[in-house]
Amino acid sequence: MSDSLGFEPDAAVRCREFRIGAIGAGFIMADVQLAAYHDAGFPVCAIASRTPAKAAAVAERWGIRTVHNTPEELIRDPQVEIVDIAFPPDQQPALIRLALQQPHVKAILAQKPLALDLATARALAAEAKQAGKPLSVNQNMRFDQSIRVLKQLLVRGDLGEPVLATIEMRAVPHWQEFLQKYGRLTLANMSVHHLDALRFLFGEPQDIYTAARTDPRTGFAHSDGIVCSTLRFKNGLLATSMEDVWSGPTDPGFESDIFIKWRVEGTEGLAQGTLGWPDYPTGSPSTLRYCSKHATAGQWVQPTWDTRWFPQAFAGVMEQLQWAVKTGSEPLLSVSDNVKTMALVEAGYRSIEERRAVALSEYADTAS
Repeated sequence: MSDSLGFEPDAAVRCREFRIGAIGAGFIMADVQLAAYHDAGFPVCAIASRTPAKAAAVAERWGIRTVHNTPEELIRDPQVEIVDIAFPPDQQPALIRLALQQPHVKAILAQKPLALDLATARALAAEAKQAGKPLSVNQNMRFDQSIRVLKQLLVRGDLGEPVLATIEMRAVPHWQEFLQKYGRLTLANMSVHHLDALRFLFGEPQDIYTAARTDPRTGFAHSDGIVCSTLRFKNGLLATSMEDVWSGPTDPGFESDIFIKWRVEGTEGLAQGTLGWPDYPTGSPSTLRYCSKHATAGQWVQPTWDTRWFPQAFAGVMEQLQWAVKTGSEPLLSVSDNVKTMALVEAGYRSIEERRAVALSEYADTAS
């Protein structure tokens, strides 16, 4: 049984009328995004991937009628109104640019990171604006149920002025093979979730200090395996993000402790919770509990829900883009906003290299 206590853990589906073309047939598209779209009733009319046979298998699984041999062929298909790209970030910009050129394409959803570097992300944002088409970036943690309810608590003022916020991840991700050639690993591909969520919750930080070391389990060359970042905000708030992708041995029989936790302490209360991703595919909902001096008389309160980050939260990502197309408004996950997250990631890498706190003002021309 769920009891959200008046909060809105899941985004309402206000629009499901635009035909989606899915590019990619890997885990995130096949098992997560398409599952969420199916449950939400979003019309997926076509699919393509680097391997047509794999795309065909996913199409059969989800009842998608059209399978294209290449992503480019799908983008040129006049029935496709929204192009949904789940492709490596070095290949994504070319597909975005091709989609921006098609008269029938009304909007694009891209994966994070948007590109391999900030300059390319800025250029894509400018080109989308010039084309007059919404370009959204799949920062799906903003639609995790616990993060959505936490944001509602902050807006209501139940926690007062935020003092300290932490996100602590101790989990072992499956690194896609294409990441091995980039030279950038955890900060760009995992920390980006947490840094974007902190921006969503608290606004723009003044600076970031990031430290990193290699991960003993990751076999290919990398520098940013285990990552710890500290963000400072103008109002005095400190926020930390830890990505411990080692999290201890994973030998058979070894009782590890895998989790993602967050905590926000304010002048009037505190909230803490967990993210339900690490135990996928078994799956569990994310959690949140909070206490507030004035809203709960200092007692712990815990709203509950049955939905999960994987897959249900991904419906919110596509819904906000469909709604933007229908209303002519900016999507909540707009590319202009995502450029600021990209700038924060870039500042984190500069911090690692130069061993200092990096002010976001150093990227003022790219983060505006």
